[in-house]
Amino acid sequence: MGETNNVMTIAVIGGTGKEGKGLVYRWAKFGYRLLIGSRSQQKAELAANELLDLLGGKAWIEGTSYQDAVLRSDIVALTVPYSAHREALESIKDAMKGKILIDVTVPLVPPRVTRVMMPPAGSAAQEAFEILGEGSQVTSAFQNISSEYLLQDEQVECDVLVAGTSKEARSETLKLVKAAGLTGWDAGPIENSAVVEGLTSILIGINKQFGSKSAGIRVTGVKPAARNS
Repeated sequence: MGETNNVMTIAVIGGTGKEGKGLVYRWAKFGYRLLIGSRSQQKAELAANELLDLLGGKAWIEGTSYQDAVLRSDIVALTVPYSAHREALESIKDAMKGKILIDVTVPLVPPRVTRVMMPPAGSAAQEAFEILGEGSQVTSAFQNISSEYLLQDEQVECDVLVAGTSKEARSETLKLVKAAGLTGWDAGPIENSAVVEGLTSILIGINKQFGSKSAGIRVTGVKPAARNS
């Protein structure tokens, strides 16, 4: 991951969790400005300071509230547990006007996390679209990447499938997949997010069977030039 002059600001709502921290780390290292949004200002600031230390202070990361993070951002990633999904979206709904939401949420229902259990809307991303309202831009991505990978600098042997409400929204999300040092694929309309999210339960099951923490997926049989397009 190299440097960039791009000063786009990304809000990561739920950025104090493992997945959120990993994405903040990779995007900040690439050169973006990052706002960690949390219900706890203290937790957000602690997470920001922890990541700044990891990056040797050579990054722009700030911890703040959900609402403030969204208002000050250009694009928003949601990385909360499914149990907090609706509440988080309701709290940022008014601030989301004109912004793309990248929903990283998986509708896992403990303790049966190895069983695919989709919400009535069809997927967490479709539920987000319903909550934010008609005309909102929502994509689904990063569900199949283990958080074990994201805070490491090694190449990740796992691809990212991006489904979403429009080609434009998917294209913008794929740029952030690439910025994170990952290989992304346009997985089509938001309805396809049900398959992407459901794969996570299958991967968790594989991890449990084989004592692993980082089972993932790869797309094969396609020329490399087609990636992240």
